[in-house]
Amino acid sequence: MARRLPAILLLFSALLLALASASASAAAPQAQAAFVDAASRRYLRDQQQDQQATSMSLDEVSATVSVLLGFAPPASLPAQSSSKLNKALLPNPFDRPRAVFLLQIDGSHASVESITSEAGSIFKTTIEGLGNSAAGLTDKDDLVIVHSDESPAVDSGSDYFDSELTDLANWLGGSYEKVDGKLNIPLESGKILKLLVAKEADMEFASSLISLRRTIKRGILVHEDFSGGVMSPAELLVCHFTGIKALEDEYGSTEIVNQGTDVVQRAVAKAFDLLHGAYNGKIVGLVIATKEASPSLVGPTSSLHISRWLEETSQTYTTGSSEILVRKSLAWITGIILLVSTLIGVCLLMNMPFTRDTLLYSNVKID
Repeated sequence: MARRLPAILLLFSALLLALASASASAAAPQAQAAFVDAASRRYLRDQQQDQQATSMSLDEVSATVSVLLGFAPPASLPAQSSSKLNKALLPNPFDRPRAVFLLQIDGSHASVESITSEAGSIFKTTIEGLGNSAAGLTDKDDLVIVHSDESPAVDSGSDYFDSELTDLANWLGGSYEKVDGKLNIPLESGKILKLLVAKEADMEFASSLISLRRTIKRGILVHEDFSGGVMSPAELLVCHFTGIKALEDEYGSTEIVNQGTDVVQRAVAKAFDLLHGAYNGKIVGLVIATKEASPSLVGPTSSLHISRWLEETSQTYTTGSSEILVRKSLAWITGIILLVSTLIGVCLLMNMPFTRDTLLYSNVKID
């Protein structure tokens, strides 16, 4: 019995360590993620069969996004993390998209495989230890962040919200009945997803779709403003989609939740088609799906965040129109005065008399 006691203690200790490790891994939230690449321009490697179970920490995902935006990864990144980045990214450091669309979707039905199945080439991974924010994404000096509201603060029945719902319905090939407050979105199966905006869950789902579409539109406008100009900052588009989670909390695992997931899949595919066309393929998407509601990976920022470098550089482009008019007027007037003065001086020199001038020769005695 005395000989068996150390073995029992050792086995008991190993069991405690295993339970502690399991509880720690269970406490650390995980999320599915997929990097989405355009077919016309590739920035991601083709994922091999042995890489299907690739897992990355939040810092590694943040470093991958930083590299795609054209920034160097953190110097403190360990060698093991660097190898994970090498497995995901193509090795050309001079060809980066400098634009990333980050879409975070909450809900157990939000599988990245189904959501991104029609969006393009994907590189799947899982994120371990999901935190409150992705460090290193918002402290860059040459970065523009377009961050639309998670749930647009609009009132049901208002003209603005009705206009947004009408545009959304047209975008998805559906219709919006303003009188009854019904949003009808057709599905590929032939069925129709019917939402009543008077219900809180339905309204949040519709608002999330509006937020997704608004983020894409604003990102494209910002890209067009900066393209071809003196400044060419990196661009990060951020959208946090909470509509599926709202439907799950309201209806549970019912058909309407599955139909809502199908609508999100089609909306995401249309969004990436628009982005790939506007950016000429020079943009990579990152879709993150979490089963439970979680805070946005990029903390709350203004709808359009411009870094310090851009603020200082863009001051020359944000001067008031009246001040610009005054400066241009002064420059033209000064130029005209100098030109006229030069012409008058040349004419006077060319027409000077040959006799000695008393002013020029004041110290010379004139005969």
